[in-house]
Amino acid sequence: MISAETPTLYLLLSIALLICLSAYFSGTETAMMALNRYRLRHLVKRGHRGARKANRMLKRQDRLLGVILVGNNLVNFSAATIATIIGYNLLGDTGVLLAPWVLTITFLIFAEVAPKTLAAERPDAWALKAVFVLAPLAKLLHPVVLLINGFSNALVKPFLSERSEGDDQLTKDELITVVSEGAQAVGERQTMMTRLLDLETVTVNDIMVPRTEIVGLDIDADMGDILASAAASQHTLLPVYKDNFNNMLGVLHLRRLARLLQTEEFTKADLLQLARDPYYVPEATPLHTQLLNFQKEKQRFALVVDEYGDIQGIVTLEDILEEIVGEFTSDFAANIADISPEADGAFLIDGMAVLRDINRALRWNLPTNGPKTLNGFVLEHLETIPEFNLCIQINEYQIETLQIKDNIIKSLRIRRIEDQSTPEDDSSLDE
Repeated sequence: MISAETPTLYLLLSIALLICLSAYFSGTETAMMALNRYRLRHLVKRGHRGARKANRMLKRQDRLLGVILVGNNLVNFSAATIATIIGYNLLGDTGVLLAPWVLTITFLIFAEVAPKTLAAERPDAWALKAVFVLAPLAKLLHPVVLLINGFSNALVKPFLSERSEGDDQLTKDELITVVSEGAQAVGERQTMMTRLLDLETVTVNDIMVPRTEIVGLDIDADMGDILASAAASQHTLLPVYKDNFNNMLGVLHLRRLARLLQTEEFTKADLLQLARDPYYVPEATPLHTQLLNFQKEKQRFALVVDEYGDIQGIVTLEDILEEIVGEFTSDFAANIADISPEADGAFLIDGMAVLRDINRALRWNLPTNGPKTLNGFVLEHLETIPEFNLCIQINEYQIETLQIKDNIIKSLRIRRIEDQSTPEDDSSLDE
């Protein structure tokens, strides 16, 4: 029993013990609140004992905080009482006045700031060990905690909003942040996961091969020309059409055509028999939806149509996979014929080059939320089709047109200027 007659040494030892207990409660509170819930759930699935205990306690945070705060306040007020006795024994009334100041500074350093800082830096290491003491303590103080929580919950209930079941679920943007910043040393896998989550912001018309670049077989052509086109093609699937692409007859797999060539005689009708029905998709379909549609329809090649039903391009399963894993080449810029680097750092780029391909190849950030090609991007900025070659600057890109033909800017020279010294959108004619 502690009293004024208790030796000062025992009282000081009691204060030291209470400081350790207060540090435990303070650090445990911080560590439990700072635990990464998703890492904790992972440890629970792996059977970690400390994680299972911590997960159970965190499901009722009011009771968890009740146990910690009851213990911490009991320890702190007990220490205050003992410190007052020590101060009176040593300095009389002056000691009673000084005791709260000395005790406050001591507890702030050793029982609050230091343990909480350590717990915040290493919450897993602290919390998953501390719960083995906290769990039996929670059972011991259960009646007291229930009483205190009953009053406190009734007090704060009017200020709390209804909590839905999905409050703990991450949104897509939050999940992208977790993948981008939460993982360590996963390299390209981390990039692929981010791209996969970002598929719903990209639509089919963002990655499709435009209509002007489609390679197909015109059924009205001579059989020799058809076979020559098929032999020269770098693709395994070719659309078969009559007169124009809007009159699409089917899609031919060249492997089937190879079997047909083994026969002595075959006709265009035989070729059409090998072609399967074309598969059409709207141009505004998000990539994550189209990926599932390819799987559902057992397809890997689709014709992209606009709201009027006109064919705008083609998209393949490989195109979507490249959006996830990246290009299947080690040097993407070197393998794009539309982009040619120059000695002064500028690039000669075909006007029909896709902006997303340019950004990926050169690590630029040309806007892709409008026109899809470089020609469309420049024409949208000019708001007219230029009659003569000109030089303009859009943001940090200095663009010079080199060839204009058939209402299309065929080729351009672009230089990226890191330090912009001229006003945005400044332009001048260069005939």
